[in-house]
Amino acid sequence: MSKFAAMTLNPKISLIIGILCISFSPIFVKLAGVSPIGCAFYRVFFAWLCLLPYCIIKKKLNVNSKQLIIAVIAGVVFAADVAVWNFSLLKISATVSTLIANLAPVWVGLISFLLFRKKSGTLFWIGTLIAIVGMIVLVGYQHILHLEFNEGILLATLASLFYATYILITKNIMAHIDVFTFMFYSMASASIFLVLVNGVMGNSIIDFPLNVWLCFIGMGVICQLVGWLTINYSLRYMESTRVAVMLLSQTVFAGILAGFLLNERLGLNEIIGSVIVLAGIAVTFLKPRNQLNKSVF
Repeated sequence: MSKFAAMTLNPKISLIIGILCISFSPIFVKLAGVSPIGCAFYRVFFAWLCLLPYCIIKKKLNVNSKQLIIAVIAGVVFAADVAVWNFSLLKISATVSTLIANLAPVWVGLISFLLFRKKSGTLFWIGTLIAIVGMIVLVGYQHILHLEFNEGILLATLASLFYATYILITKNIMAHIDVFTFMFYSMASASIFLVLVNGVMGNSIIDFPLNVWLCFIGMGVICQLVGWLTINYSLRYMESTRVAVMLLSQTVFAGILAGFLLNERLGLNEIIGSVIVLAGIAVTFLKPRNQLNKSVF
């Protein structure tokens, strides 16, 4: 963001812009209709190309070895997250896939508790229980009892686990590194990882029609670059909990866009289950009133 933009752009407006931008991601993937890994590659590669001249001119490439290692690992994990999520998008609706991908904060809380014994609080566990109930409604208890799981839902769940890992890896470094520097190196490693995976799988990443290239550019510029830069900008001025809750609206926007642009329709159990899951995730972000009072002083 330029100094002029920083002076004029309201953080709430910036966040809304960011949410709208990332909501187009599943739409572009479905409209492209090509290799999910190819989509993932061009999403990060085109965003990285846009950052390249800015980072060079503004001298944003300085980084110590520890920060570089973390950025590279984070980039690979993020690449895996996007690629797996893209696979799920070709098997289930954009709304359901986006919803399940938003389970990442729940996994972060569970992993933090199990591995680091970090107390999550009563509201987190209540929200997690609500989200689990929503997932049961969404998937259908009959399928769970017979261990019959939709492949797309399993892939979206795996993607949410990858994103939770990404959050855990990056949560302590972001306060000590410029966001442009971090995005530059993480997206560079993500691009290299994805192009190698494409090569191993024998997928073509060059021979595409114009409409597919336009989708790739949309993913890279609109969803990855503009979307996450505006969201990161809002995080500098707004409480992270509020931003996280507002990011849940991505599912709603993605569902509306999918309805208009892809003619997707959800079943009653998917609608009810999705609402319950969203409510559960939102509850996990809430803080007890005494903590809110303490934060004021």
